[in-house]
Amino acid sequence: MSRFEFVDLFSGIGGTRAAYEREGGECVFSCEIDGDAQEVYEKNWDEPVTEQDIRHVEAEAVPPHDLLLACWPCPSFSQMGKLDGLEDERGMLFYHIVQILKEKQPKAFMLENVKNLRFVKDGSAYETVVNALRECGYTVHSEVLNALDFGLPQHRERLIIVGFRDDIAPKEFDFPTENENALRTEDKQRAALADILEDNPDEKYFASDKVQTDRLDAVDDPSTVPEPSVWHENRSGLVTTRPYSGTLRASSSWHYLLINGKRNPTVRELLRLQGFPEWFEISDSNRSRARRLTGNTVPIPMVHTVAKALLEELNIDDTSASERSIETAMSNK
Repeated sequence: MSRFEFVDLFSGIGGTRAAYEREGGECVFSCEIDGDAQEVYEKNWDEPVTEQDIRHVEAEAVPPHDLLLACWPCPSFSQMGKLDGLEDERGMLFYHIVQILKEKQPKAFMLENVKNLRFVKDGSAYETVVNALRECGYTVHSEVLNALDFGLPQHRERLIIVGFRDDIAPKEFDFPTENENALRTEDKQRAALADILEDNPDEKYFASDKVQTDRLDAVDDPSTVPEPSVWHENRSGLVTTRPYSGTLRASSSWHYLLINGKRNPTVRELLRLQGFPEWFEISDSNRSRARRLTGNTVPIPMVHTVAKALLEELNIDDTSASERSIETAMSNK
C-alpha cells in the first residue's frame, strides 16, 4: 500500500477521506465551513478541521500533497436548486480549487458534484469547469456513477471528475463503473437493504398514523409490496415503492422516504446507506441535522473504487509529498 498525502476540501463529515485513507492516504489539510459538519468531522477523525472557509485560504499556504480531493457545493447545479451554475456564489467556489491546483500542482485530483452539472446552462458550466482544469495542466476524465453499482441500496448518481497532471497522465484511464458488490437485481437490492436496517428502531422514527394511512392509500395494493422496501413520495405526491432508497438529500420533505411505508431511516441506517463504518457516529438527538449531514456526503464504496483505480495509475513512492517538495527545491538550487 503506497504512502500518499491528500487535501480534503469541502470535507463535510469526511466521506471522501474515509475512502482514500483505506488506500493508505494521509490527510494533511482539510476545509469545511459548516459548523455541524466540523463538529462531526473533528469528533470522528480526532483532529480539528484545518480551515473553515476556503475563501480565506491562500493557495501557497496549503501543504504539498499528492492528491487534491474536493466535493464542492452542488445546489448551484442540482435540479432541486435554481441552476445558477458557476454564476452562483457557491458554484464560484470551484475557482478556489483551481487556484490551489495551479499553485501546488498535485499529481492528480478527484472532484465530485451532482450529475446535472453536465447540463446546466446547456452544458456550458461543465465545459467551463473542464477547460479550467485543463488550463491548470491536467488531463481530465469524468463519469456519472451510481451508488447502487457499488453495493449500496441507494440510487444516488454523482458526477466524478478525475484529473492527472499532464506530465504523468496515463494514455488511457478506465473509469470504474461498478465493483464486485454491484446490486444489479431486485433480489440483491432488497437483500442489501435488509442488511442495513436496524431490528428495533426507536418509536420516534415512525410516522404518524395519518401519514402512514396516506401512504397506504397512495399505493394500489399495499399487500403486494414485498418487505423490506422504501416508499418514496415525490414533489407531486406520487408514491412509489422500491427495494432500495432514493437519493439521500440534505433538504427535503420530512417523510419523502419511509421504510415499509411506516418510518424514517434511523441515523445509523443513513450512515450505512452511504457506506460509513460502524464506528462512525452522528448523534440522533437532532435528526434534522443528521439527515442534512448524511445527505451532503458521498457514497464511500463508490469513491473508494475510484480511489483504487486512480492510485493504480500513479507512481507514488514511500516518500511524503512534503519531503519530495523539499528534495525538488534543493535540487533546483
